[in-house]
Amino acid sequence: MRDTIFLILLLALLWLAISGLYKAPILLLGLASVVLVTWLVIRMRIIGEEHNPTVFAWRLPRFWLWALREIVVSNIHVARLVFRPERISPRIVYQNVQFKRPLGKVIYGNTCTLTPGTVTVQLTRTGTVIHALDAKSAESLGQLERKVHWLEGESEPVTPENGRQHRQHTGQADREDKRQTHGREAGQ
Repeated sequence: MRDTIFLILLLALLWLAISGLYKAPILLLGLASVVLVTWLVIRMRIIGEEHNPTVFAWRLPRFWLWALREIVVSNIHVARLVFRPERISPRIVYQNVQFKRPLGKVIYGNTCTLTPGTVTVQLTRTGTVIHALDAKSAESLGQLERKVHWLEGESEPVTPENGRQHRQHTGQADREDKRQTHGREAGQ
C-alpha cells in the first residue's frame, strides 16, 4: 500500500513537472492518467520486490544527470573520432554483469545504447554483448556498471578480482549461453 501511494505521488509530480499547465482540463487528464497507470500497475502486479519505486526514487534523478553528462561527453568523443577515422577500432565486448534485479540489466543495456559509441547487441543471463567504436568507449562500461549497481542500492565495486571486467568477445561465451538457453527450452 505504501508503495502504491508513493507511485501515485511520483506520477502526479512527474505529470505536473512535465505538463507545466495547471488548468482544470489538463489537471483532470493528469489525474485520469495517474489513476489509469496505477490501476494497470496494480492489476499487472508490477509493484513489489522487483519494481519497488522507493528503491530508485531518490537515486534516479542523480543517475539521469550522470547519464546525460556521459551522453554529452560521448557525443564529443564520437565527433572527434569522426574527424580522425584512423582512431576508430570497432570491437565486440562481452561484459559480465550481475545485478540484483533484471531491471538493473535492462537499465544497463539501455543506458549503454543511449550513449554514443556503444550499442548493446545482446542481453544474456550472464552478461551483455556490446559493440564499441574504440577502446575508450569499451572502457567506460565499467563505470556504467558501477553506477547501475549504485542505482540498485549496492556499493560493490567492479574489479577484475570479482570477475566483472569486460573482455573481448570471442563468441565462446555467447555459444555457451545459447547452449544453456536451448537446453532449458528443450527440457521444458
